[in-house]
Amino acid sequence: MPKKKIPVFKSEGEERRFWAREDSAEYLDWGKAKPAVFPHLKPSLKTISLRLPESMIAELKVLANKMDIPYQSLLKLFLSERIKKELVTAGIRH
Repeated sequence: MPKKKIPVFKSEGEERRFWAREDSAEYLDWGKAKPAVFPHLKPSLKTISLRLPESMIAELKVLANKMDIPYQSLLKLFLSERIKKELVTAGIRH
């Protein structure tokens, strides 16, 4: 069965609205789809407020200084490692 032609959009918003209401299978042959890899895509970041004891921040800064990285980066690394460990323990794939 021939697929419908994808229209030309005037804006990203118009395209977003179109795909929100249309079935993409009527326009694309998903059987021929291949996984896409975006090696240079940076994840979206969100700023949060986190209250930590001053002593914990001081210890984190000492460790970060020894590793020659910003303490915020070290905190993200520690969180990332622990989250991965907990997901494996819980049997949740990431």
